[in-house]
Amino acid sequence: MERLHTTLVIPMYNESDILPQILPRVCAYMKEAFPDGYEILFSDDGSTDNSVEIVEKYGDPATRVLRSDKNHGKGHAVRRGILAARGKYIVFTDCDLAYGTAVIGRTVAFLSAYPRYGAVIGSRDLHPQGYEGYSLLRRAVSRAYRLLLRLFFGLHLSDSQSGIKGFTAEAAEKIFPLCRIDRYAFDFEAIAVGERRGVHFGEMPVRVIENRPGRIRLVRDSVRMLRDLGRVRQHLKRIPKEKP
Repeated sequence: MERLHTTLVIPMYNESDILPQILPRVCAYMKEAFPDGYEILFSDDGSTDNSVEIVEKYGDPATRVLRSDKNHGKGHAVRRGILAARGKYIVFTDCDLAYGTAVIGRTVAFLSAYPRYGAVIGSRDLHPQGYEGYSLLRRAVSRAYRLLLRLFFGLHLSDSQSGIKGFTAEAAEKIFPLCRIDRYAFDFEAIAVGERRGVHFGEMPVRVIENRPGRIRLVRDSVRMLRDLGRVRQHLKRIPKEKP
Protein backbone atom coordinates (compact mmCIF):
# COMPACT_ATOMS: atom_id res chain seq x y z
CA MET A 1 0.00 0.00 0.00
CA GLU A 2 1.40 3.39 -0.98
CA ARG A 3 1.35 5.64 2.04
CA LEU A 4 0.18 9.21 2.26
CA HIS A 5 2.24 11.70 4.24
CA THR A 6 -0.17 12.21 7.15
CA THR A 7 -3.43 10.81 8.50
CA LEU A 8 -5.51 12.76 10.99
CA VAL A 9 -7.88 10.58 13.04
CA ILE A 10 -10.79 12.27 14.81
CA PRO A 11 -13.05 10.13 17.03
CA MET A 12 -16.65 11.30 16.78
CA TYR A 13 -19.79 10.73 18.85
CA ASN A 14 -22.87 12.95 18.50
CA GLU A 15 -20.93 16.03 17.41
CA SER A 16 -23.54 17.64 15.15
CA ASP A 17 -23.44 20.86 17.19
CA ILE A 18 -19.76 21.57 16.43
CA LEU A 19 -19.09 19.84 13.11
CA PRO A 20 -20.28 22.76 10.92
CA GLN A 21 -17.65 24.94 12.63
CA ILE A 22 -14.72 22.53 12.80
CA LEU A 23 -14.99 20.90 9.36
CA PRO A 24 -13.95 23.99 7.36
CA ARG A 25 -11.13 24.71 9.82
CA VAL A 26 -9.59 21.27 9.85
CA CYS A 27 -9.98 20.64 6.11
CA ALA A 28 -8.40 23.99 5.21
CA TYR A 29 -5.54 23.46 7.66
CA MET A 30 -4.70 19.96 6.45
CA LYS A 31 -4.75 21.04 2.80
CA GLU A 32 -2.30 23.84 3.49
CA ALA A 33 -0.07 22.00 5.95
CA PHE A 34 0.36 18.71 4.09
CA PRO A 35 0.50 19.30 0.34
CA ASP A 36 2.39 16.01 -0.09
CA GLY A 37 -0.75 14.02 0.67
CA TYR A 38 -3.07 13.57 3.63
CA GLU A 39 -6.38 12.14 4.75
CA ILE A 40 -8.83 12.94 7.52
CA LEU A 41 -10.65 10.01 9.11
CA PHE A 42 -13.68 10.72 11.26
CA SER A 43 -14.07 7.51 13.25
CA ASP A 44 -17.70 7.43 14.33
CA ASP A 45 -18.57 5.74 17.62
CA GLY A 46 -22.21 4.93 16.92
CA SER A 47 -23.57 8.48 16.79
CA THR A 48 -27.34 8.73 17.14
CA ASP A 49 -27.56 12.22 15.62
CA ASN A 50 -26.68 13.25 12.07
CA SER A 51 -22.92 13.62 12.62
CA VAL A 52 -22.05 11.09 9.92
CA GLU A 53 -24.31 12.78 7.37
CA ILE A 54 -22.81 16.21 8.12
CA VAL A 55 -19.27 15.01 7.42
CA GLU A 56 -20.25 13.09 4.29
CA LYS A 57 -22.31 15.94 2.85
CA TYR A 58 -19.46 18.38 3.39
CA GLY A 59 -17.85 16.63 0.46
CA ASP A 60 -14.15 17.09 1.15
CA PRO A 61 -12.33 14.59 -1.12
CA ALA A 62 -9.61 13.84 1.45
CA THR A 63 -12.12 13.15 4.24
CA ARG A 64 -13.92 9.94 4.97
CA VAL A 65 -16.05 8.49 7.75
CA LEU A 66 -15.64 5.12 9.41
CA ARG A 67 -19.18 4.22 10.43
CA SER A 68 -20.17 2.24 13.50
CA ASP A 69 -23.69 1.10 14.34
CA LYS A 70 -22.86 0.78 18.05
CA ASN A 71 -21.24 2.93 20.72
CA HIS A 72 -18.09 1.17 21.93
CA GLY A 73 -16.08 4.02 23.42
CA LYS A 74 -13.50 6.58 22.39
CA GLY A 75 -10.65 4.10 22.61
CA HIS A 76 -12.35 1.80 20.13
CA ALA A 77 -12.97 4.68 17.72
CA VAL A 78 -9.35 5.88 17.93
CA ARG A 79 -7.97 2.37 17.49
CA ARG A 80 -10.20 1.67 14.51
CA GLY A 81 -9.19 4.92 12.85
CA ILE A 82 -5.49 4.38 13.39
CA LEU A 83 -5.63 0.83 12.05
CA ALA A 84 -7.35 2.13 8.91
CA ALA A 85 -4.86 4.99 8.42
CA ARG A 86 -2.75 5.21 5.27
CA GLY A 87 -0.36 7.92 6.44
CA LYS A 88 3.33 7.67 7.20
CA TYR A 89 2.50 9.80 10.23
CA ILE A 90 -0.74 9.34 12.17
CA VAL A 91 -2.14 11.95 14.55
CA PHE A 92 -5.32 11.78 16.58
CA THR A 93 -7.09 14.64 18.28
CA ASP A 94 -10.54 15.31 19.69
CA CYS A 95 -13.41 16.49 17.54
CA ASP A 96 -13.66 19.86 19.29
CA LEU A 97 -10.06 20.67 18.25
CA ALA A 98 -9.41 21.64 21.85
CA TYR A 99 -5.68 22.01 21.17
CA GLY A 100 -6.17 23.93 17.92
CA THR A 101 -5.00 22.91 14.46
CA ALA A 102 -1.37 24.10 14.46
CA VAL A 103 -0.54 21.39 17.00
CA ILE A 104 -1.21 18.77 14.29
CA GLY A 105 1.68 20.11 12.24
CA ARG A 106 3.87 20.37 15.34
CA THR A 107 3.19 16.72 16.13
CA VAL A 108 4.21 15.56 12.65
CA ALA A 109 7.24 17.87 12.67
CA PHE A 110 8.39 16.35 15.97
CA LEU A 111 8.22 12.80 14.61
CA SER A 112 10.00 13.85 11.43
CA ALA A 113 12.77 15.74 13.26
CA TYR A 114 13.40 13.05 15.89
CA PRO A 115 13.29 9.67 14.14
CA ARG A 116 14.31 7.79 17.29
CA TYR A 117 10.79 8.41 18.57
CA GLY A 118 7.96 6.28 17.23
CA ALA A 119 5.35 8.29 19.10
CA VAL A 120 4.88 11.72 20.66
CA ILE A 121 2.50 12.66 23.46
CA GLY A 122 1.12 16.14 23.94
CA SER A 123 1.77 17.14 27.54
CA ARG A 124 -0.24 19.75 29.38
CA ASP A 125 2.14 19.46 32.32
CA LEU A 126 5.01 20.76 30.21
CA HIS A 127 3.13 23.92 29.20
CA PRO A 128 2.75 26.75 31.75
CA GLN A 129 -0.88 27.25 30.67
CA GLY A 130 -1.55 23.59 29.99
CA TYR A 131 -4.53 23.33 32.33
CA GLU A 132 -5.85 26.85 31.91
CA GLY A 133 -9.66 26.84 31.92
CA TYR A 134 -9.98 23.49 33.70
CA SER A 135 -12.21 23.32 36.77
CA LEU A 136 -10.59 22.54 40.11
CA LEU A 137 -12.31 19.14 40.09
CA ARG A 138 -10.95 18.21 36.66
CA ARG A 139 -7.45 19.30 37.65
CA ALA A 140 -7.62 17.28 40.86
CA VAL A 141 -8.88 14.16 39.08
CA SER A 142 -6.20 14.46 36.39
CA ARG A 143 -3.47 14.92 39.00
CA ALA A 144 -4.66 11.95 41.05
CA TYR A 145 -4.82 9.73 37.97
CA ARG A 146 -1.28 10.65 36.89
CA LEU A 147 -0.01 9.93 40.40
CA LEU A 148 -1.72 6.54 40.35
CA LEU A 149 -0.08 5.63 37.05
CA ARG A 150 3.34 6.65 38.32
CA LEU A 151 3.08 4.80 41.63
CA PHE A 152 1.56 1.54 40.44
CA PHE A 153 2.50 1.32 36.76
CA GLY A 154 5.80 3.18 36.59
CA LEU A 155 4.58 5.74 34.06
CA HIS A 156 7.46 8.12 33.35
CA LEU A 157 5.66 10.43 30.91
CA SER A 158 4.22 13.61 32.37
CA ASP A 159 0.74 13.37 30.79
CA SER A 160 -0.91 10.25 29.38
CA GLN A 161 -4.41 11.63 28.85
CA SER A 162 -4.14 14.67 26.59
CA GLY A 163 -6.21 14.52 23.42
CA ILE A 164 -3.31 14.97 20.99
CA LYS A 165 -0.91 12.14 20.16
CA GLY A 166 1.09 11.13 17.10
CA PHE A 167 2.62 7.90 15.83
CA THR A 168 4.71 6.74 12.93
CA ALA A 169 2.98 4.07 10.88
CA GLU A 170 5.56 1.53 12.04
CA ALA A 171 4.93 2.28 15.71
CA ALA A 172 1.15 2.22 15.24
CA GLU A 173 1.41 -1.24 13.66
CA LYS A 174 3.30 -2.46 16.72
CA ILE A 175 0.87 -0.97 19.22
CA PHE A 176 -2.75 -0.84 18.17
CA PRO A 177 -3.44 -4.41 16.99
CA LEU A 178 -2.61 -5.44 20.58
CA CYS A 179 -4.78 -2.83 22.34
CA ARG A 180 -8.06 -3.94 23.92
CA ILE A 181 -9.38 -1.09 26.10
CA ASP A 182 -12.33 0.74 24.52
CA ARG A 183 -12.94 3.49 27.04
CA TYR A 184 -11.26 5.19 29.97
CA ALA A 185 -7.70 3.85 30.07
CA PHE A 186 -7.12 3.43 26.33
CA ASP A 187 -4.45 6.19 26.20
CA PHE A 188 -2.41 4.59 28.93
CA GLU A 189 -2.81 1.14 27.38
CA ALA A 190 -1.39 2.39 24.06
CA ILE A 191 1.63 3.86 25.88
CA ALA A 192 2.17 0.74 27.98
CA VAL A 193 1.84 -1.62 25.02
CA GLY A 194 4.15 0.59 22.96
CA GLU A 195 6.85 0.54 25.60
CA ARG A 196 6.55 -3.26 25.87
CA ARG A 197 7.09 -3.41 22.08
CA GLY A 198 10.17 -1.20 22.22
CA VAL A 199 8.62 2.05 20.96
CA HIS A 200 10.24 5.28 22.18
CA PHE A 201 7.78 7.99 23.30
CA GLY A 202 8.60 11.67 23.18
CA GLU A 203 6.70 14.59 24.72
CA MET A 204 5.93 18.11 23.61
CA PRO A 205 4.15 20.91 25.52
CA VAL A 206 0.53 21.62 24.59
CA ARG A 207 -2.26 23.74 25.96
CA VAL A 208 -6.02 23.68 25.61
CA ILE A 209 -7.13 26.54 23.40
CA GLU A 210 -10.86 25.83 23.35
CA ASN A 211 -12.03 24.16 26.53
CA ARG A 212 -15.35 22.35 26.23
CA PRO A 213 -16.48 21.48 29.77
CA GLY A 214 -16.48 17.77 30.47
CA ARG A 215 -18.96 16.02 32.69
CA ILE A 216 -17.17 14.12 35.43
CA ARG A 217 -19.10 11.41 37.27
CA LEU A 218 -16.50 11.01 39.95
CA VAL A 219 -17.50 7.72 41.59
CA ARG A 220 -18.67 5.86 38.50
CA ASP A 221 -15.82 7.03 36.27
CA SER A 222 -13.21 6.27 38.92
CA VAL A 223 -14.50 2.71 39.32
CA ARG A 224 -14.45 2.15 35.57
CA MET A 225 -10.97 3.64 35.26
CA LEU A 226 -9.60 1.33 37.97
CA ARG A 227 -11.28 -1.64 36.32
CA ASP A 228 -9.68 -0.77 32.98
CA LEU A 229 -6.27 -0.34 34.58
CA GLY A 230 -6.60 -3.79 36.08
CA ARG A 231 -7.34 -5.17 32.63
CA VAL A 232 -4.31 -3.37 31.21
CA ARG A 233 -2.08 -4.90 33.90
CA GLN A 234 -3.28 -8.41 33.08
CA HIS A 235 -3.05 -7.84 29.34
CA LEU A 236 0.54 -6.56 29.48
CA LYS A 237 1.68 -9.81 31.10
CA ARG A 238 0.84 -11.60 27.85
CA ILE A 239 2.92 -9.27 25.66
CA PRO A 240 6.63 -10.18 25.40
CA LYS A 241 8.90 -7.28 26.29
CA GLU A 242 11.08 -6.15 23.40
CA LYS A 243 14.24 -4.08 23.40
CA PRO A 244 14.00 -0.59 21.87
